[in-house]
This record gives sequence, structure tokens and C-alpha cells, in this order.
Amino acid sequence: MMPVGCRPAGSASDKLYDRMLTLLSPTFAAKSIWRHRNLVAAMVRRDILGRYNGSVLGLLWSFIIPLLMLTVYTFVFGVVFQARWDVGIGSQTEFAVVLFLGLIIYNLLAEVLNRSPSLILGNVNFVKKVVFPLEILPVITLLSTLFHMAISFVVWLLAYLVFFGIPPLTAFLFPLMLFPLILFALGFSWFLASLGVYLRDTSQFIGVLTTVLLFLSPIFYPISILPPGFQTALHLNPLTFIIEQSRGILMWGQMPHWGTLAFVTGVAMVVASLGFAWFQKTRGGFADVI
Repeated sequence: MMPVGCRPAGSASDKLYDRMLTLLSPTFAAKSIWRHRNLVAAMVRRDILGRYNGSVLGLLWSFIIPLLMLTVYTFVFGVVFQARWDVGIGSQTEFAVVLFLGLIIYNLLAEVLNRSPSLILGNVNFVKKVVFPLEILPVITLLSTLFHMAISFVVWLLAYLVFFGIPPLTAFLFPLMLFPLILFALGFSWFLASLGVYLRDTSQFIGVLTTVLLFLSPIFYPISILPPGFQTALHLNPLTFIIEQSRGILMWGQMPHWGTLAFVTGVAMVVASLGFAWFQKTRGGFADVI
């Protein structure tokens, strides 16, 4: 006699349960992205080109805008406010370059978060198609944002070369610092893309949240100038670690804090996994709500 509560091996319920676990696993997400890589590449290209569709300069704006912003930051904070950083040589130009690097990192997360709540609502035609892999929409947004971040980083690198020379060798570790940020962005994007379908106020809330996040991250100021209590609170923001460590390895030749990096990366992997699981669990109701 079969014990109470046990299911026969190979039963339909077992297969359904195993199938559900597969769909929710991060491995399924990675396989889906790889399987649809050509579709992802085509849609990323369309998203990038569509941003400046109809403009005279087109894709050149991706280079011009960060260059103009760097010039403005150099003038406003370096010349007008005479601001200085507490590390390095303390020049006006250095402050602008330090500030711009922080903004580049912040903008990656902020743009992904701001666009995520409308991803499904803005692609209703894809929801109606049973065969379309909706889980790749946040990936497309992330890759498109990474492209524009890369252009801004080239502008930053050119400015660094002009004013300070060749960056330290530790600059090659920068991708390691971006990895947990990419995972955080992707996990929150899956979560917000789903939540935006059921709660239409999500986009307004996220807009306010990213603005608050801008001033609660050490972008315009070094965290060392804050009282100890505030420093502890700001360290709860994962952007704090990523921004400060990125500045250290890119500008001042400092090695990252490997233990904290491993911890932050582990947390980011959990966030990405939970975000994907939430998206997969709730996607079945998209068509009914929309």
C-alpha cells in the first residue's frame, strides 16, 4: 500500500511539478536567452536605432550627449562650486570625472528600472503570441542600456586619458564590478515588468524611487564625509559598493574588496533568480489583465 501523501513515480502530477521547477529555474532563463539569441540581437538593434529614429545625427547622439554632460559637470562642479574629492589629486577636473563615472553606473540601473514596468504593457502584441518568449524583454532592455553605457564609458575613458594619462592596470577588473549590477538590474526588471501589468502605478513609483536613489548613492559626494550612522545606512544600497569600488579600480589603482564583492554577487544572483521566478509564475495572467 502506498503511504498517504505520496505520488506514484512518473505520475502526471510529478511531471507537472518537475516542469514547473524547470520553468522557474535560472538555468531555464539562461537557456532561453541563448536559444533566442538571434531574436534578442535583432530586437536590441531595433531598440538602439529606434531611440534616435528620424533625428539628423542618429546614433551619434549616443556619443554627443554624454560628452556634453561631462563638459557641464566639469564646469558646474569644478569651476562654479569648486568641489573636490577626498581621494587622488583633488583637482576640479578629477571631481568631474569621478562624478561622471558614478552617474554612468547609476544610469545603467536607473534606466532599466524606469523602463521595466511598461515592458509588457508596451508589447501587448507579443503577449498574444503563445510562442513568443516574453522573458527576453527585460534582457533586451538591459543590453540596449549596456550599449549606451559603453558609449558613455568611452567618453569617460577619453577624458581620463586626456587629463590623467593611462588608467591603472586594475581597470581591467571593472567588468567584475559590473557583473552584480547587471544581475540586480535583470532581476528587478523581471519583477517590475510583471508587477507593472497588475499594478499600473508601478512606473510612477519607480520614477520617484530612482530619483531618491540618485541622492542616496555616493555620486555627488564621497561617502567618507557622512557621519558613521549615515555611512552604515548608505552601505545597504548595493550601488554604494559598486560605485566606490569601481572608482577605486579605474582611477586610483585600488584592488576591490574581494569578500564583499563575492557577497554582493551572491545576493545579486538570488535577486535575479527570484525576479525570474516571479515573472514566470505571474506571466500566465498577462493576457487576461491586458
